Amino acid sequence: MRHTGAVSSASPYIELDREQWRALAASAPLPLTQADVEKLRGLGDPIDLPEVDVVYRPLTALLETYIASTRERGRLTADFLGVNESPTPFVVAVAGSVAVGKSTTARLIAHLLARFPQTPRVSLVTTDGFLLPNAVLEQRGLTARKGFPESYDRRALLDFIMAVKSGVPRVEAPVYSHQVYDVVPGRHTVVERPDVLVLEGLNVLQPARRVHARPEEGPVADVSALAVSDFIDFSIYVDADPSDIRHWYLDRFLTLKRTAFTDPDSYFRRFASIADDVALAMAGEIWESVNLVNLRENIAPTRPRATLVLHKGADHHVQRVLLRKA
Repeated sequence: MRHTGAVSSASPYIELDREQWRALAASAPLPLTQADVEKLRGLGDPIDLPEVDVVYRPLTALLETYIASTRERGRLTADFLGVNESPTPFVVAVAGSVAVGKSTTARLIAHLLARFPQTPRVSLVTTDGFLLPNAVLEQRGLTARKGFPESYDRRALLDFIMAVKSGVPRVEAPVYSHQVYDVVPGRHTVVERPDVLVLEGLNVLQPARRVHARPEEGPVADVSALAVSDFIDFSIYVDADPSDIRHWYLDRFLTLKRTAFTDPDSYFRRFASIADDVALAMAGEIWESVNLVNLRENIAPTRPRATLVLHKGADHHVQRVLLRKA
């Protein structure tokens, strides 16, 4: 069945509402149970099996078509060149704000794609591991900018994704602990030529930085470098109204205050013993001064770069899907 989304001819996207998108799931498998969903969903994300059925069945089926077409194009190119090249991992990026639910989206996609016989080997890596260690952030005066593009080891992240896309047999990604709020020395996630790499993070769709070179002669020049987004095959932006995201962020913070923050090793242990209203006021200030600024200045501007946008309503359910025209 062909659906015509409510989108003007000037838009680069085909837009489908929830019911139109649901109809595409008819021939897609649903290999998850509610117990699976509960294990995969993030804290504060109320996603359930019906939501997975409506949103992620058609999404992963669509991804499989993109993966198949990419492999076929690679095979045809190799035949034309007379070379014998194995397909490199297909990279799916998941971007969006803090607390919007992108981690749940990434985990669901990874889990569902691994159920398809064409893509049994799926790796999931979050870009949190490429944040600069807290000591380095403090040294550079970036502690209050954690999560902003400049707070990442962008060279290491770029080297990682280039190695994966180059077909390097074994690539390591650093690991970040939300409990200690820092990169964990000596711990790594190993990626060994998967069929699919799902890469999740705030800034994975950032374009290449333009840096001002200072040649000895002549005017100052703009030099464009490579970006992680140059190596992404399919990108997803999880979108929502900032006021809704703020609400989800505060709800999650309150839940963490009563659970994870009570751990003696938690970086946020100090919040566990203060009154809820005081803690929420502090969390609201963090949202306004850090996360909302990062969303407006850095994250939201990358939304038009996405292959597909999942727009959520206030209930956390996806209401609209926008797919970039081929």
